[in-house]
Parts: sequence; structure tokens; C-alpha cells
Amino acid sequence: MLRVIAGEVRGRRLRVPEGMDLRPSTSRVREAVFNSLHSQGWLQDADALDLFAGSGALGLEAVSRGAASATFVESARPALAALRANIGATGFGDRCRVVPGDVMEELPRLGGHFDVALCDPPYGFDAWEELLLELSAKVVVVESDRAVEPGPGWDVVKQRRYAGTVVVIARRR
Repeated sequence: MLRVIAGEVRGRRLRVPEGMDLRPSTSRVREAVFNSLHSQGWLQDADALDLFAGSGALGLEAVSRGAASATFVESARPALAALRANIGATGFGDRCRVVPGDVMEELPRLGGHFDVALCDPPYGFDAWEELLLELSAKVVVVESDRAVEPGPGWDVVKQRRYAGTVVVIARRR
């Protein structure tokens, strides 16, 4: 069962789309990520971007913990339906924007600058260099099955393995 961990809607249940091979971030990983972001002061009043959003658990956690807004990018219809239902269930509709489509195609069209980008693509995703070059954000959180080197322009703030998930938090230089 997936729930919002902390903040304004702590404990709220979130729908996970059925019939999809999704790998939602575990509670342990989300708690560690958001505790790190909060301790740095990067969440308060932030504009968050949740790429490969799935159920929207990462972006909704950000809003619940003080982000001003979240933009979600997702391409799968079942995930979009769950995402929209979860936004409705949290009451964050006025602070959330859903962009249906492929992340790599939509990223250049998003416009604006984001404070925090949450990137949790399917394992095996291999376009990290392209994504991170295109990304307009101050801080990025990367979840993968392996360590990801953010590349030029980014400084790694934290990197940690949680079972089969590696989380990298990096800040733009």
C-alpha cells in the first residue's frame, strides 16, 4: 500500500495503477529523500517537477511537505488515471499540473525553471546524460538501479543505496 509519508496530508492512501509494471519508490526511500531535501531547505515553497511520475507519489510528497507546486510528466494512461485520482484525493489540484507525454519529448516544452526535479524512471533507463543536460532545475533527485553520474554542471550532495535502489541528490553548480 502506498501512502503519503509526512506533511499536510500525511497517511493519505495513494492509488497505484493496476496492470502496469511500476516500481513505486518505497516508503523508506521516499522518507530518506524528503528528509534530506527538507534539511537543506530545498522544499519550502519550491516548484517541484516529478518526471516519470507514475502514481505521483514523489511530487505529492513534495507538495505535502511544503512545495508550492508540482508538475507531473507521465505517458502511460493507467498511470495518468491514478495520478489524477491521487491529486484529487489529496486536494492539491490547485497546486498540481499534469503533462501527459514522454518525458524526453516534453522536457524541452515544459518552460520555466524548477527548484527540485524528482526523476524515477523505469530501471534500465539510459538517457541520463541527455535528461540532465536538458533539465532546468536547481536540485535533482535521481532514483535508479545503479549509480548515476550527473555530469558537468552538477555537484553530488548525497548518494546512497537502499537495497536495489540507488539515490543520487545533486545540486546545479
